[in-house]
Amino acid sequence: MTGMASISPERLWSRLMELGRDGALPGKGVNRQALSAEEILAWRRIIAWGAEAGLKPSTDAAGNLFLTLEGKFPHLAPVVAGSHSDSQPTGGLFDGAFGMLAALEAVTAIIEAGLVPERPITVVAWMNEEGSRFAPGMMGSELFAGRRTLEDVMAAKDAAGISVAEALADVHAAFPDIERRLLGFPVHAYIEPHIEQADVLERAGAVIGVVSGIQGKKTYEIVVSGRETHAGTEPMERRQDALQAFARMALRMQQDMVVDDVVKFTIGRLQIEPNAPSVVPSKAIFRIDLRHPDNAVLDRLGTRLEEIVAEEATPCSFQIKRLVDAPSNTFDEDLQAAIRHSAARHGYPALDLLSAAGHDARQMVPLAPSAMIFIPCRGGLSHHPDEWAEPEHVAAGAAVLLDLLLEQAGLLMKDGDAS
Repeated sequence: MTGMASISPERLWSRLMELGRDGALPGKGVNRQALSAEEILAWRRIIAWGAEAGLKPSTDAAGNLFLTLEGKFPHLAPVVAGSHSDSQPTGGLFDGAFGMLAALEAVTAIIEAGLVPERPITVVAWMNEEGSRFAPGMMGSELFAGRRTLEDVMAAKDAAGISVAEALADVHAAFPDIERRLLGFPVHAYIEPHIEQADVLERAGAVIGVVSGIQGKKTYEIVVSGRETHAGTEPMERRQDALQAFARMALRMQQDMVVDDVVKFTIGRLQIEPNAPSVVPSKAIFRIDLRHPDNAVLDRLGTRLEEIVAEEATPCSFQIKRLVDAPSNTFDEDLQAAIRHSAARHGYPALDLLSAAGHDARQMVPLAPSAMIFIPCRGGLSHHPDEWAEPEHVAAGAAVLLDLLLEQAGLLMKDGDAS
Protein backbone atom coordinates (compact mmCIF):
# COMPACT_ATOMS: atom_id res chain seq x y z
CA MET A 1 0.00 0.00 0.00
CA THR A 2 2.79 2.43 0.88
CA GLY A 3 4.57 1.91 -2.41
CA MET A 4 2.55 4.93 -3.49
CA ALA A 5 4.10 7.15 -0.81
CA SER A 6 7.49 7.16 0.85
CA ILE A 7 9.22 9.44 3.30
CA SER A 8 12.37 11.42 2.56
CA PRO A 9 14.94 10.34 5.19
CA GLU A 10 17.21 13.23 4.17
CA ARG A 11 14.51 15.87 4.60
CA LEU A 12 13.38 14.48 7.94
CA TRP A 13 16.93 14.38 9.29
CA SER A 14 17.69 17.87 7.98
CA ARG A 15 14.61 19.27 9.69
CA LEU A 16 15.52 17.61 13.00
CA MET A 17 18.90 19.31 12.84
CA GLU A 18 17.40 22.66 11.82
CA LEU A 19 14.84 22.59 14.62
CA GLY A 20 17.74 22.04 17.01
CA ARG A 21 18.91 25.59 16.23
CA ASP A 22 15.93 27.02 18.09
CA GLY A 23 17.19 27.14 21.66
CA ALA A 24 20.56 25.60 20.76
CA LEU A 25 22.98 25.32 23.68
CA PRO A 26 26.71 26.01 23.24
CA GLY A 27 28.33 22.88 21.85
CA LYS A 28 25.28 20.61 21.64
CA GLY A 29 21.81 20.13 23.00
CA VAL A 30 18.82 22.44 23.21
CA ASN A 31 16.97 24.57 25.75
CA ARG A 32 13.52 25.12 24.22
CA GLN A 33 11.12 25.21 27.12
CA ALA A 34 7.36 25.50 26.86
CA LEU A 35 5.87 28.78 25.59
CA SER A 36 9.30 30.40 25.44
CA ALA A 37 10.80 32.70 22.81
CA GLU A 38 12.72 29.65 21.58
CA GLU A 39 9.53 27.66 21.13
CA ILE A 40 7.98 30.56 19.22
CA LEU A 41 10.92 30.32 16.81
CA ALA A 42 10.33 26.57 16.52
CA TRP A 43 6.65 27.16 15.77
CA ARG A 44 7.63 29.50 12.92
CA ARG A 45 9.77 26.76 11.34
CA ILE A 46 7.15 24.07 11.83
CA ILE A 47 4.30 26.17 10.46
CA ALA A 48 6.42 27.18 7.46
CA TRP A 49 7.29 23.54 6.71
CA GLY A 50 3.62 22.66 6.97
CA ALA A 51 2.68 25.52 4.65
CA GLU A 52 5.13 24.23 2.03
CA ALA A 53 3.15 20.99 1.97
CA GLY A 54 -0.24 22.71 2.06
CA LEU A 55 -1.13 21.98 5.68
CA LYS A 56 -3.45 24.31 7.58
CA PRO A 57 -2.13 25.52 10.97
CA SER A 58 -4.34 26.07 14.01
CA THR A 59 -4.03 26.33 17.76
CA ASP A 60 -6.31 26.25 20.78
CA ALA A 61 -6.76 27.73 24.24
CA ALA A 62 -4.19 25.27 25.59
CA GLY A 63 -1.44 26.35 23.20
CA ASN A 64 -1.37 23.10 21.25
CA LEU A 65 -0.22 23.45 17.64
CA PHE A 66 -2.01 21.55 14.86
CA LEU A 67 -1.21 21.17 11.15
CA THR A 68 -4.04 19.55 9.21
CA LEU A 69 -4.36 17.84 5.86
CA GLU A 70 -8.04 17.97 4.95
CA GLY A 71 -9.60 14.68 3.91
CA LYS A 72 -12.10 13.71 1.26
CA PHE A 73 -14.74 13.89 3.99
CA PRO A 74 -13.74 16.79 6.29
CA HIS A 75 -16.54 16.06 8.75
CA LEU A 76 -14.89 12.78 9.77
CA ALA A 77 -12.77 12.69 12.93
CA PRO A 78 -9.08 13.06 12.06
CA VAL A 79 -6.21 10.70 12.60
CA VAL A 80 -3.82 12.61 14.88
CA ALA A 81 -0.07 11.98 15.09
CA GLY A 82 2.84 13.83 16.65
CA SER A 83 4.44 14.62 19.99
CA HIS A 84 5.83 17.90 21.38
CA SER A 85 8.33 20.63 20.53
CA ASP A 86 9.39 21.76 24.01
CA SER A 87 12.53 20.42 25.73
CA GLN A 88 14.23 20.14 29.07
CA PRO A 89 16.61 23.02 29.98
CA THR A 90 19.51 20.82 28.90
CA GLY A 91 17.70 18.60 26.43
CA GLY A 92 18.55 16.83 23.21
CA LEU A 93 17.47 17.07 19.60
CA PHE A 94 15.13 14.08 19.46
CA ASP A 95 12.84 13.92 22.51
CA GLY A 96 9.45 15.10 21.23
CA ALA A 97 10.88 16.69 18.09
CA PHE A 98 11.34 13.32 16.38
CA GLY A 99 7.70 12.32 16.81
CA MET A 100 6.30 15.65 15.72
CA LEU A 101 8.57 15.92 12.66
CA ALA A 102 8.08 12.26 11.74
CA ALA A 103 4.35 12.97 11.61
CA LEU A 104 4.95 16.06 9.46
CA GLU A 105 7.19 14.04 7.13
CA ALA A 106 4.67 11.22 6.79
CA VAL A 107 1.85 13.63 5.91
CA THR A 108 4.13 15.47 3.47
CA ALA A 109 4.92 12.15 1.77
CA ILE A 110 1.21 11.43 1.41
CA ILE A 111 0.65 14.82 -0.26
CA GLU A 112 3.65 14.41 -2.56
CA ALA A 113 2.32 11.02 -3.68
CA GLY A 114 -0.89 12.70 -4.83
CA LEU A 115 -3.02 10.87 -2.30
CA VAL A 116 -6.15 12.22 -0.59
CA PRO A 117 -7.16 10.59 2.70
CA GLU A 118 -10.81 9.86 3.37
CA ARG A 119 -10.55 11.53 6.77
CA PRO A 120 -8.30 14.44 7.84
CA ILE A 121 -4.83 13.83 9.23
CA THR A 122 -3.59 16.25 11.88
CA VAL A 123 0.00 16.70 13.05
CA VAL A 124 0.19 17.88 16.67
CA ALA A 125 2.79 19.49 18.91
CA TRP A 126 1.35 19.34 22.43
CA MET A 127 1.96 22.22 24.85
CA ASN A 128 4.38 21.72 27.76
CA GLU A 129 4.91 17.98 27.69
CA GLU A 130 8.16 18.27 29.63
CA GLY A 131 6.97 20.24 32.64
CA SER A 132 10.41 21.82 33.03
CA ARG A 133 9.24 25.45 32.94
CA PHE A 134 5.68 24.96 34.19
CA ALA A 135 4.73 22.05 36.43
CA PRO A 136 3.34 19.55 35.98
CA GLY A 137 3.99 18.52 32.39
CA MET A 138 1.61 17.33 29.67
CA MET A 139 -0.59 20.38 30.18
CA GLY A 140 -1.70 20.62 26.55
CA SER A 141 -2.78 17.00 26.16
CA GLU A 142 -4.44 16.93 29.59
CA LEU A 143 -6.46 20.03 28.73
CA PHE A 144 -7.35 18.53 25.34
CA ALA A 145 -8.57 15.37 27.08
CA GLY A 146 -10.50 17.27 29.74
CA ARG A 147 -8.35 15.98 32.57
CA ARG A 148 -7.56 19.46 33.92
CA THR A 149 -9.24 22.86 33.91
CA LEU A 150 -8.02 25.91 32.03
CA GLU A 151 -8.23 27.95 35.21
CA ASP A 152 -5.88 25.58 37.03
CA VAL A 153 -3.34 25.37 34.18
CA MET A 154 -3.31 29.08 33.32
CA ALA A 155 -2.50 29.98 36.93
CA ALA A 156 0.68 27.87 37.06
CA LYS A 157 3.86 29.96 37.23
CA ASP A 158 7.49 29.40 36.30
CA ALA A 159 10.50 30.19 38.51
CA ALA A 160 10.42 33.83 37.37
CA GLY A 161 6.78 34.24 38.38
CA ILE A 162 5.44 34.23 34.81
CA SER A 163 2.12 32.42 34.51
CA VAL A 164 1.10 30.03 31.77
CA ALA A 165 -1.61 32.54 30.81
CA GLU A 166 0.95 35.29 30.33
CA ALA A 167 3.39 33.12 28.36
CA LEU A 168 0.62 31.68 26.20
CA ALA A 169 -0.65 35.18 25.41
CA ASP A 170 2.81 35.97 23.99
CA VAL A 171 2.72 32.84 21.83
CA HIS A 172 -0.75 33.57 20.47
CA ALA A 173 0.21 37.22 19.85
CA ALA A 174 3.13 36.01 17.73
CA PHE A 175 0.71 34.08 15.48
CA PRO A 176 -2.37 36.30 15.14
CA ASP A 177 -3.39 34.91 11.75
CA ILE A 178 -3.66 31.20 12.47
CA GLU A 179 -7.03 29.70 13.32
CA ARG A 180 -8.05 29.36 16.96
CA ARG A 181 -10.04 26.15 17.31
CA LEU A 182 -12.10 24.85 20.19
CA LEU A 183 -10.29 22.98 22.94
CA GLY A 184 -10.68 19.28 22.26
CA PHE A 185 -12.26 17.56 19.26
CA PRO A 186 -13.17 13.99 18.25
CA VAL A 187 -10.19 11.84 17.24
CA HIS A 188 -10.35 8.69 15.09
CA ALA A 189 -6.93 7.36 16.19
CA TYR A 190 -3.79 8.74 17.81
CA ILE A 191 -0.22 7.61 17.07
CA GLU A 192 2.88 9.01 18.75
CA PRO A 193 6.41 8.17 17.57
CA HIS A 194 9.18 8.75 20.13
CA ILE A 195 12.70 7.79 21.07
CA GLU A 196 12.64 5.08 23.72
CA GLN A 197 14.57 7.04 26.40
CA ALA A 198 15.94 3.72 27.66
CA ASP A 199 18.19 1.06 26.14
CA VAL A 200 15.88 -1.96 25.85
CA LEU A 201 15.66 -1.73 22.04
CA GLU A 202 19.36 -1.07 21.65
CA ARG A 203 20.32 -4.05 23.80
CA ALA A 204 17.96 -6.31 21.87
CA GLY A 205 19.15 -5.08 18.47
CA ALA A 206 15.59 -3.97 17.63
CA VAL A 207 14.74 -0.96 15.49
CA ILE A 208 11.02 -0.56 16.22
CA GLY A 209 9.42 -0.69 19.63
CA VAL A 210 5.77 -1.75 19.80
CA VAL A 211 4.69 0.00 22.97
CA SER A 212 2.18 -1.97 25.03
CA GLY A 213 1.45 0.85 27.47
CA ILE A 214 2.87 3.40 29.90
CA GLN A 215 3.65 2.69 33.53
CA GLY A 216 1.76 4.61 36.20
CA LYS A 217 3.12 7.77 37.75
CA LYS A 218 2.47 9.90 40.82
CA THR A 219 4.19 13.20 41.54
CA TYR A 220 4.03 15.27 44.69
CA GLU A 221 5.20 18.59 46.02
CA ILE A 222 5.91 18.47 49.75
CA VAL A 223 6.32 21.65 51.81
CA VAL A 224 7.84 21.23 55.28
CA SER A 225 7.58 24.37 57.44
CA GLY A 226 9.68 24.94 60.54
CA ARG A 227 11.09 28.02 62.31
CA GLU A 228 14.00 30.19 61.21
CA THR A 229 16.44 30.73 64.10
CA HIS A 230 20.13 31.45 64.78
CA ALA A 231 22.37 28.42 64.20
CA GLY A 232 24.69 29.45 67.04
CA THR A 233 22.16 30.17 69.75
CA GLU A 234 19.07 28.02 69.26
CA PRO A 235 19.25 24.87 71.43
CA MET A 236 18.99 21.64 69.49
CA GLU A 237 15.98 20.40 71.48
CA ARG A 238 13.97 23.52 70.59
CA ARG A 239 14.71 23.57 66.89
CA GLN A 240 12.04 23.23 64.22
CA ASP A 241 14.51 22.40 61.49
CA ALA A 242 12.74 21.83 58.16
CA LEU A 243 15.84 20.37 56.53
CA GLN A 244 16.29 17.78 59.27
CA ALA A 245 12.63 16.78 58.88
CA PHE A 246 13.17 16.44 55.14
CA ALA A 247 16.25 14.28 55.72
CA ARG A 248 14.27 11.90 57.92
CA MET A 249 11.50 11.69 55.33
CA ALA A 250 13.92 11.10 52.47
CA LEU A 251 15.68 8.25 54.30
CA ARG A 252 12.42 6.53 55.24
CA MET A 253 11.04 6.93 51.72
CA GLN A 254 14.14 5.42 50.15
CA GLN A 255 13.81 2.46 52.53
CA ASP A 256 10.08 1.93 52.05
CA MET A 257 9.50 2.84 48.39
CA VAL A 258 11.93 0.42 46.74
CA VAL A 259 9.80 -2.70 47.11
CA ASP A 260 10.88 -4.44 43.90
CA ASP A 261 13.21 -4.07 40.93
CA VAL A 262 10.73 -2.15 38.75
CA VAL A 263 9.66 0.65 41.08
CA LYS A 264 11.13 4.08 40.29
CA PHE A 265 11.39 6.58 43.17
CA THR A 266 13.06 9.96 42.77
CA ILE A 267 13.37 13.14 44.80
CA GLY A 268 14.20 15.44 41.90
CA ARG A 269 14.05 18.95 43.33
CA LEU A 270 14.85 20.41 46.74
CA GLN A 271 14.55 24.05 47.80
CA ILE A 272 15.69 25.19 51.23
CA GLU A 273 14.77 28.52 52.85
CA PRO A 274 16.46 30.76 53.80
CA ASN A 275 19.40 28.64 52.53
CA ALA A 276 21.93 30.47 54.67
CA PRO A 277 24.90 28.76 56.38
CA SER A 278 24.22 30.07 59.90
CA VAL A 279 20.42 29.90 59.96
CA VAL A 280 18.25 26.96 60.93
CA PRO A 281 16.18 26.18 57.80
CA SER A 282 12.56 27.27 58.09
CA LYS A 283 11.27 25.60 54.97
CA ALA A 284 12.04 22.62 52.74
CA ILE A 285 10.13 22.23 49.48
CA PHE A 286 10.73 19.07 47.47
CA ARG A 287 9.27 17.16 44.54
CA ILE A 288 8.75 13.40 44.34
CA ASP A 289 8.41 11.26 41.21
CA LEU A 290 7.05 7.75 41.87
CA ARG A 291 6.38 5.20 39.10
CA HIS A 292 5.28 1.57 38.84
CA PRO A 293 3.49 -0.49 36.14
CA ASP A 294 1.15 -2.13 38.67
CA ASN A 295 -1.56 0.34 39.70
CA ALA A 296 -2.28 -1.46 42.98
CA VAL A 297 1.39 -1.27 44.00
CA LEU A 298 1.59 2.36 42.91
CA ASP A 299 -1.46 3.32 44.98
CA ARG A 300 -0.12 1.46 48.02
CA LEU A 301 3.25 3.20 47.75
CA GLY A 302 1.58 6.58 47.34
CA THR A 303 -0.37 6.04 50.55
CA ARG A 304 2.78 4.95 52.37
CA LEU A 305 4.69 7.98 51.09
CA GLU A 306 2.10 10.35 52.57
CA GLU A 307 2.18 8.43 55.86
CA ILE A 308 5.96 8.87 56.07
CA VAL A 309 5.64 12.63 55.65
CA ALA A 310 3.16 12.79 58.53
CA GLU A 311 5.25 10.51 60.76
CA GLU A 312 8.55 12.33 60.29
CA ALA A 313 7.44 15.99 60.11
CA THR A 314 7.27 16.70 63.87
CA PRO A 315 8.10 19.28 65.23
CA CYS A 316 7.49 20.92 61.85
CA SER A 317 4.25 21.19 59.91
CA PHE A 318 3.72 19.98 56.35
CA GLN A 319 1.59 20.25 53.24
CA ILE A 320 1.25 17.61 50.52
CA LYS A 321 0.20 18.64 47.02
CA ARG A 322 -0.59 15.86 44.57
CA LEU A 323 0.56 17.09 41.16
CA VAL A 324 0.09 14.01 38.96
CA ASP A 325 -1.89 10.83 39.54
CA ALA A 326 -1.69 8.89 36.28
CA PRO A 327 -2.43 5.16 36.40
CA SER A 328 -0.80 2.68 34.04
CA ASN A 329 -2.52 2.31 30.68
CA THR A 330 -2.47 -0.07 27.72
CA PHE A 331 -2.50 0.84 24.03
CA ASP A 332 -4.87 -0.40 21.33
CA GLU A 333 -4.07 -3.99 20.37
CA ASP A 334 -5.05 -3.56 16.72
CA LEU A 335 -2.70 -0.60 16.34
CA GLN A 336 0.06 -2.58 18.06
CA ALA A 337 -0.50 -5.37 15.55
CA ALA A 338 -0.35 -2.86 12.69
CA ILE A 339 3.01 -1.58 13.95
CA ARG A 340 4.36 -5.14 14.10
CA HIS A 341 3.08 -5.85 10.60
CA SER A 342 4.62 -2.69 9.17
CA ALA A 343 7.96 -3.35 10.85
CA ALA A 344 8.02 -6.90 9.46
CA ARG A 345 7.11 -5.70 5.97
CA HIS A 346 10.00 -3.24 6.00
CA GLY A 347 12.39 -5.78 7.55
CA TYR A 348 12.85 -3.83 10.79
CA PRO A 349 13.43 -5.99 13.90
CA ALA A 350 10.66 -5.15 16.37
CA LEU A 351 10.15 -5.69 20.09
CA ASP A 352 7.13 -5.33 22.36
CA LEU A 353 7.90 -3.22 25.43
CA LEU A 354 6.36 -1.04 28.13
CA SER A 355 7.16 2.67 28.26
CA ALA A 356 8.84 3.58 31.51
CA ALA A 357 8.56 7.30 30.71
CA GLY A 358 5.32 9.25 30.51
CA HIS A 359 4.00 10.65 27.21
CA ASP A 360 1.05 12.67 25.92
CA ALA A 361 -0.32 9.45 24.43
CA ARG A 362 -1.45 8.49 27.93
CA GLN A 363 -4.15 11.18 27.80
CA MET A 364 -5.40 10.03 24.39
CA VAL A 365 -6.17 6.44 25.37
CA PRO A 366 -9.67 7.19 26.75
CA LEU A 367 -10.49 9.33 23.68
CA ALA A 368 -9.52 7.09 20.76
CA PRO A 369 -7.52 3.99 19.79
CA SER A 370 -3.95 5.04 20.56
CA ALA A 371 -0.44 3.71 20.07
CA MET A 372 3.21 4.61 20.32
CA ILE A 373 6.13 3.71 18.03
CA PHE A 374 9.55 3.69 19.70
CA ILE A 375 12.96 3.89 18.07
CA PRO A 376 16.26 3.35 19.91
CA CYS A 377 18.29 6.14 21.43
CA ARG A 378 22.01 5.64 22.00
CA GLY A 379 22.78 4.28 25.45
CA GLY A 380 19.21 5.02 26.49
CA LEU A 381 20.33 8.59 27.18
CA SER A 382 17.65 11.29 27.03
CA HIS A 383 16.94 14.70 28.59
CA HIS A 384 20.62 15.39 27.92
CA PRO A 385 22.61 17.25 25.23
CA ASP A 386 24.19 13.93 24.16
CA GLU A 387 20.82 12.38 23.34
CA TRP A 388 21.13 10.66 19.95
CA ALA A 389 19.16 8.56 17.49
CA GLU A 390 20.66 7.07 14.35
CA PRO A 391 19.40 8.54 11.04
CA GLU A 392 18.34 5.11 9.78
CA HIS A 393 16.26 4.54 12.93
CA VAL A 394 14.63 7.96 12.58
CA ALA A 395 13.67 7.05 9.02
CA ALA A 396 12.40 3.63 10.09
CA GLY A 397 10.09 5.09 12.71
CA ALA A 398 8.66 7.57 10.22
CA ALA A 399 8.13 4.83 7.61
CA VAL A 400 6.14 2.72 10.07
CA LEU A 401 4.11 5.77 11.05
CA LEU A 402 3.35 6.42 7.37
CA ASP A 403 1.96 2.89 7.03
CA LEU A 404 -0.36 3.43 9.98
CA LEU A 405 -1.55 6.83 8.75
CA LEU A 406 -2.36 5.41 5.33
CA GLU A 407 -4.30 2.58 6.92
CA GLN A 408 -6.15 4.66 9.52
CA ALA A 409 -6.99 7.61 7.25
CA GLY A 410 -8.25 5.52 4.31
CA LEU A 411 -6.28 6.84 1.36
CA LEU A 412 -7.93 7.67 -1.97
CA MET A 413 -6.34 8.77 -5.25
CA LYS A 414 -7.02 12.33 -6.35
CA ASP A 415 -10.13 12.73 -8.49
CA GLY A 416 -9.30 11.96 -12.09
CA ASP A 417 -6.11 10.03 -11.30
CA ALA A 418 -5.72 6.46 -12.38
CA SER A 419 -6.44 3.96 -9.64
